[in-house]
Amino acid sequence: MRKENIVLIGMPWSGKSTIGVLLAKALKRKFLDTDLLIQSNTGKSLQEIINTEGVENFRKIEEELILSLRLKNYVVSTGGSVIYSDKAMSHLRSIGWVVYLRCSYETILQRAQFVELRGLVKTKSDQTLLELYNERCPLYESYAEITITCDGLKHEEIVNKITSLI
Repeated sequence: MRKENIVLIGMPWSGKSTIGVLLAKALKRKFLDTDLLIQSNTGKSLQEIINTEGVENFRKIEEELILSLRLKNYVVSTGGSVIYSDKAMSHLRSIGWVVYLRCSYETILQRAQFVELRGLVKTKSDQTLLELYNERCPLYESYAEITITCDGLKHEEIVNKITSLI
């Protein structure tokens, strides 16, 4: 499959869903949010899945969903934890340009609301947001084909940067 999609990765609160919708409109593409698709398929919120089935089962559900995607002309917003699966990321790279929306920890912290309801996939139950950020950022960097530093930029500026690079 050729790279016919744009896949957004990054921390929770980095703006993947918001930017994804705007980017899809700008490029006249369809939009898919994998977190919303998981919720739709399971009938549960992400946090409910994590609470009732555990982090490992959630990651398995997420990986299986990603591996099942057969898309053309989409902008895809992924869950922040997708980078824990090499298989999922390899599949995403095979079908689309992987764009990392990089935000500083300070920006993420300013935007972080309702953390306990967010459905954060942590590798340790007592992991802080800073520890999660420091763990994930190198993974996002390693999978990204394009990195956009979003701090201080308006949504439209981020969309314009992405469209000029794709």
